[in-house]
Amino acid sequence: MKNKMYFQDIVNGQYGRKIAYTDVERVTEDNVVKVLGDSLGTFYFNRRAIEYLWNYKNGDQPALYREKSIRDDIINHVVENHAWEIVRFKMGQTYGEPIKYNSLSKDERINEAVDRFNNYTRAAGKPAKDLSMGEWQSAVGVGYEAIQLKDANADNPFRIVVPSPLNTFVIYSRNTQEPMLSVQQLKDEEGNIYYQCFTNTHEFRIQNSQLMPLVSGDDGLLVYSRLHTFGEIPIVEYPNNQDRLSDIELVITMLDSINNYQSNRVDAVEQFVASFIKFVNCDIDQTQFEEMKKSGALVVKTINKDFKADVDLLTQELNQTQTQVAKDDLWDNTLSILAIPNKQNNTGGDTQGAVELRNGWDFSKQAAKIKDAYVIESEYRLSTCMRNAIKIRKGEAELPFTIADYEPVINHSPTDNMQVKAQTFVMLIQAGIHPLVAVKVCGLWNDPEKVFLMSKPYLDNLYKTIDDAQEQEERAQALLAEQQDNGITETGRTEPHSDTV
Repeated sequence: MKNKMYFQDIVNGQYGRKIAYTDVERVTEDNVVKVLGDSLGTFYFNRRAIEYLWNYKNGDQPALYREKSIRDDIINHVVENHAWEIVRFKMGQTYGEPIKYNSLSKDERINEAVDRFNNYTRAAGKPAKDLSMGEWQSAVGVGYEAIQLKDANADNPFRIVVPSPLNTFVIYSRNTQEPMLSVQQLKDEEGNIYYQCFTNTHEFRIQNSQLMPLVSGDDGLLVYSRLHTFGEIPIVEYPNNQDRLSDIELVITMLDSINNYQSNRVDAVEQFVASFIKFVNCDIDQTQFEEMKKSGALVVKTINKDFKADVDLLTQELNQTQTQVAKDDLWDNTLSILAIPNKQNNTGGDTQGAVELRNGWDFSKQAAKIKDAYVIESEYRLSTCMRNAIKIRKGEAELPFTIADYEPVINHSPTDNMQVKAQTFVMLIQAGIHPLVAVKVCGLWNDPEKVFLMSKPYLDNLYKTIDDAQEQEERAQALLAEQQDNGITETGRTEPHSDTV
């Protein structure tokens, strides 16, 4: 469907994606059809907005269908696709550097297992999948990633897929806010629509408002639900923010205005070139006019001796300077609302930190950290599914750690202000701060625990640690006590012993 209408006419003021809720405590065979049926209205309402925003991001915007009642012979359809620019920036800000899982344990065995886990996710192409999901997340307000088991003899036991929000949604508990059921609207080989549903323990298939059998049991009875061992719902939702607002819809009216400005400016230029010719007090037929245009000259005679004949162009040029000022103001406000840095050039003499503060980079990083919390919560759910998939295929011993032993880390800009960060690290160490604290605080590394453990022998060689200080103090006290027992004074003289008091 073409985006001929404006977005506000589609959602009627209900911005952000609506959340599907259920009041049941547990989804089972007995109530799954009703739970799905009660949420389909929310799904279809969201899908219209999602389709509009996705197409808008790809360039299908109302400016392409604009109409004019005056000079409708000159009409240009110009789209400055800033929506694409916005989405790409937000994608790169969160997912430009691959998300890693860092160990929180000092156990070397667990650290090695977390490293293996990162290798599995990288082999499954997770960085690329994160970018695909992040594009949906930014453009329409929500994205999804799903885990699927691969063949038992595959090197990597799972694959990561990115379901489209156009046919995927998650139903949440109204009481606990936890996900209760994931739903995918799919088609079978004959083109019939059905719904694939997952709880955190079972799988269902619903078609024509009926629960469909999945397999036949050993006793020949039909099985309408099937256990899975992912430990979580294998389709995980990644909200863009609390209200699931798209980065585009936050500023979509301003983006439409920018397109209208630019289209009208091109119209004005074309209208200036193709201006009407005004004939005053003279008469000329169509044939003469065409001949004069070819020759590049006009020769006319007055039809009234009392009035002078004249030929002129009807022109009214648009004030381009004022129009550019208005357009720039719209774009500056758009960048400010979305916390996107401007492209102001540095005139020289400023440090990197000063430039970041002036151009909005620091503000942009702070805004990105707000989104990080939602991404990390979803990452824990997805990583649980991935860990269980590995344990199913490779055994429990392959990943001997729990969810408390690691954390997802989003590394936005590891090289920003590297010199300042390094200086901070040295100052903290020299001030007597524990090296692990200094490694974590300075912000140079996205896996401070691993860096500290690998660097500890070198740190111990360069700096006296707390343990060393205690050991040296104990040795000094023992030496002092020994000297006192031998009668050695502070001045180095030996005092005579006396047997009397």
